[in-house]
Amino acid sequence: MSPRLAVISLWAEDVPAAARFYRDVLGLRLLPHHAGDRPHFDLDGAYLTILGGRPQPALAAEPARFPVIAFAVDDLAAAAARLSAAGVDLPWGQEADAGSRWVMFRDPAGNLIELVQFTRAA
Repeated sequence: MSPRLAVISLWAEDVPAAARFYRDVLGLRLLPHHAGDRPHFDLDGAYLTILGGRPQPALAAEPARFPVIAFAVDDLAAAAARLSAAGVDLPWGQEADAGSRWVMFRDPAGNLIELVQFTRAA
């Protein structure tokens, strides 16, 4: 058995606003047959779906600041500029370690999301 990622679900009280954010700001491809109350986005063989509901952060999480989901990008500077142009707050700016650079932000529902660019092979 070799499990693969199939579906990632995020909750949002305003599903249409969240769907617009993921489509228009992050540039994810909305699957046309799933554009209603449970939009699905293509993640290259897996799906991100937005469901109606209130997101709940983990209680007493360790670490306290860790994203719900991270999307790999080829050009973090361009992606961060696109977020900023859309009015998305990048509260910690760009961060880095020996193998990657990233930015974290909250989507319209309050989910902590990350964009990451790997600077060397993992």
